[in-house]
Amino acid sequence: MLPGDDRATRRVLLVCMAAGATTLLDQAVLNIAIPSMRHSLGAGAADVQWIVAGYSLAFGLALVPGGSLGDLHGRKRLFLVGMAVFLLAGAVAATGGGPGTVIGARLVQGAAAGLVNSQVIGTVQDVFHGLDRGRALGLYAVTAGVATALGPPLGGALVAGLGPGVGWRYCLLLSAPCAVITLVLAARWLPPPRRTARDSRLDPLGLALACGCTLTLMVPFIRTPDSGGEALLWAAGVCALAGAFTVQQRVRARRGRAPLVHPALRSSKPYMLGTAVAMAQFGSSLAASLVLTVFLQDGLGLSALLTAAIALPSALAMGVSSALAWRLVRRIGPRTVSVGLTLGICAALAGAVAALHVPDAGLPPALAATQLLSGAAGGLAVSPNQTQVLQHAPAEAAGVGGGILQMAQRIAAAVCLSAVSAVYLHAAGGSPRTAYALASCVCAGLLAVALALSRLRRPATPPRTTTLACSTATTSRDDHHHDDRSPQER
Repeated sequence: MLPGDDRATRRVLLVCMAAGATTLLDQAVLNIAIPSMRHSLGAGAADVQWIVAGYSLAFGLALVPGGSLGDLHGRKRLFLVGMAVFLLAGAVAATGGGPGTVIGARLVQGAAAGLVNSQVIGTVQDVFHGLDRGRALGLYAVTAGVATALGPPLGGALVAGLGPGVGWRYCLLLSAPCAVITLVLAARWLPPPRRTARDSRLDPLGLALACGCTLTLMVPFIRTPDSGGEALLWAAGVCALAGAFTVQQRVRARRGRAPLVHPALRSSKPYMLGTAVAMAQFGSSLAASLVLTVFLQDGLGLSALLTAAIALPSALAMGVSSALAWRLVRRIGPRTVSVGLTLGICAALAGAVAALHVPDAGLPPALAATQLLSGAAGGLAVSPNQTQVLQHAPAEAAGVGGGILQMAQRIAAAVCLSAVSAVYLHAAGGSPRTAYALASCVCAGLLAVALALSRLRRPATPPRTTTLACSTATTSRDDHHHDDRSPQER
C-alpha cells in the first residue's frame, strides 16, 4: 500500500514515481541500441560517448540549480516546464539526421530531466512526513532502479522487432508516452507552488562555480586529453574551482545569506558518506550494463533480442528484492546496504569468471545468472541507502539535498561510463572475453569502495531503535520546517 494519509498525497507520489521512471528509462533503454545507432548515423567513438555521457552531464548540472529554484519559487511550475522540454527534446533526438543533432538534443533532454528530478525529491520531502517520508523515498528509488534495469530488455525488443535502422529511434521515443501521461497527471495532482526556503535570493556565483567545477571534472572523461600535460591542466582547474566554491560558500554563510549548499549537508557525515556510496554503486551499475551490451553484441555477435533476454533477469530480480528490502531493513537496519553491495561484488566477479572460463554455448545462460544476482543486489542497496542519505537533509534544503545526491550520482555515471568502457575497448582488440572480465573487475572494485564507505557509517543500532530514531529525526525536521523563526531567535 502506498504511504500517505489521503488520496491526494498518494497521487503526488504516483506522479513522482512516474517522473523518475520516465527520465531514467530514457537513458537505460538507449544503451542496447548503441551499436545500431552508431552505424545508422555514421557516428564516431567520441560522438557516441557524448550521446551517452552527455545526458548524464547535463542531468547533473541541472540538479542543484533546479533544487535551489524549487526551494525558492515552488516546484510545480518547474516540474511541468522540465517535463515538457524533456518530451520535445526526445522527439528531436529521435528524428535527428546526424550525430550533432542527437548530441544537442540529448544535452537539452538531460538538463530537463535534472530539473524534473530535483523537484521530485523536494516534493516528496514537502508532502510526506515521519515514516511515510522514508517509505515514499524508498518507493521512488525502487521505481527508478527498476526502470533502469528494464531499459536494456525493452531496447533490445525494439531493435529486434523494428530493425537496427529505425529501432534505435524508437528507443529514444519510448519515454514519450510516459512523459505525456506524467505531464497530464502532474498538472492535475501536484500541489500548488509554495516556497520552502527563507532566503528568496538565489546564489548565482555559487551556481556558476558548482556548474563549472562539475563540467571541468566530467569533460576529460568524455573527451580524452591529448597529453599528460593537458590532463594535469584539467585536474588543476577542478581543484581551483572546488576551492573557490568552498570559500565562496563559507563567506556567504558568514554574511547571513543562504549558500547554495546548506551547511547542515556539509557537516553531516552520514549524508556525505551515503552520497559517496550512491556514487560508486550507481556508476558501477550503469557502466556494467553498458559494457555487457557491447560485449554481447559486438564481442560475441549476439542479436539485440538475445542480449535483452540476458539482461531481463536483472530487472525482475531488482523488482522483487526492492519490494522485500524493507523487511530486511527492519531486521538488520542499515547493514542491508552492505549486504546488497557484497552481493553486487560477487555478481561482478562471477561475470568475470564466466567470461574467462565458460564455453560459448553456456556463456549466455551463465551471464543471465550473474544478472539475476546483480539485480537482487541492486534492490537491496539502492533504495535503503538513498532513504538513509535523505533523512539527513534539512527540510528547508530538501530540493538542494536531493539534487546534490542525484548530481553526485550523475557525475559518477558519466565518469564510470567513460572510464569503464575505455577499459573494455582498449582490451577488446586482444580478446573480448578478457576485456569484459577486466571491466567487470573494475566494476567490482567500485562496489568494494562503496562497501568500505558504507562500513564507515555509525554501527547499526538494533532494528527497533533504528526505526524509532529515524522516525524521531524525521519528525524533528518536520517540526523545524514549520518553524519560521530565524536561527538566532530560536
